[in-house]
Amino acid sequence: MKKYLLTSLLALVLLLCGCIIDRGNPSTTNNSSNQVKEEKKGNQETKDHENGQKESETESISIEDYYPIEKNVRYVYEGTGNEYASYDVYIDYASEHKVQQRIDNGGTVLARIVEIKDGKLIKTYSRGEAYYRESLLNSENGEEEVLLMEPLKEGTTWKLKDSKVRTITNLSANVSTPSGNYQAIEVTTKGPDGDTLDYYVKGIGLVKTLFQSNGMEVSSSLSKIEKNVPFVQNIQFYYPNINDDQLYYVSKEISFHTNDITKMVLAQAYKENVSDSVNTVFSRNTKINSLYLNQDNNLYIDLNKAFLTEMVAGSGLERMILQSIVNTFGHYYGVEKVYLTIDNELYLSGHISLNKGEFLTVTPINEAIELLQSK
Repeated sequence: MKKYLLTSLLALVLLLCGCIIDRGNPSTTNNSSNQVKEEKKGNQETKDHENGQKESETESISIEDYYPIEKNVRYVYEGTGNEYASYDVYIDYASEHKVQQRIDNGGTVLARIVEIKDGKLIKTYSRGEAYYRESLLNSENGEEEVLLMEPLKEGTTWKLKDSKVRTITNLSANVSTPSGNYQAIEVTTKGPDGDTLDYYVKGIGLVKTLFQSNGMEVSSSLSKIEKNVPFVQNIQFYYPNINDDQLYYVSKEISFHTNDITKMVLAQAYKENVSDSVNTVFSRNTKINSLYLNQDNNLYIDLNKAFLTEMVAGSGLERMILQSIVNTFGHYYGVEKVYLTIDNELYLSGHISLNKGEFLTVTPINEAIELLQSK
């Protein structure tokens, strides 16, 4: 009986040990499995966090960061592959979200309006042969082109009106220019004639454009940025000399800052004394009420009443004064005809009256004599 109890007790101990061992294995396995799951979960959370952080960083950058609008700035670009690939950009007019650029490539001058609106950088208007200076900020011609679009992340794609496709292809492209090396947003435009790559840098704007087609490349790269500088034009101002019945002209360097009103700057320059040998054109209180190039490609000038009341001239001198005005502003705008009014009324003085619709004709510069000023 005693032997039977010992045997039974031993069997019970072994059974309990076996139970303990059997229970221990699943516990270890479950712990390991849970640990792996936790590690995977942690890794996924880390990845999700990193991805979320990247998305957050992408969402936090905007077009304003990569296309700042500044006043009194000139951007100089060096070009290769084409004689007109080099050009200068000056900011003629600017508002908070819109800018009028003067783009001069040595062959022509283009006025271009660019606007930041609804998460897009849009070219809203352009005009060629814009040698004169006139605000076009509110002009539209229905030829809008999206240059850059949010979200600023790889893969953002949009289609242009000419069926070209534009895509953000890189957020940190390495770009080398004469002005320095940058990390830029790369925008690729694909079309039937080739591909164009534009590079935008935070705090600067466009630093490089590269056009590629059948092994041929044309590039324009930022060379330098000049800040707090005016735009300087050489303008011919005409004056009459009643003594010899001749028109004379003086070349003046006129400085314009961003948002300067052209008519006011030119009027002030016309009032400056040049020589006692010529007669005055603008009196002290003369003002230009309006000055603009109309759609008929003729220039329209409206002066205030003081131009007439302060003029001391006979009919001959008055005609020469009017011709001086017509030549000065007509040559500046590159037109052949000028329409002149006084306070929006027909021109009428004691000697001369102009009919409705009557234009004055600009005469060639070689019919006038250059008046050289002593320095």
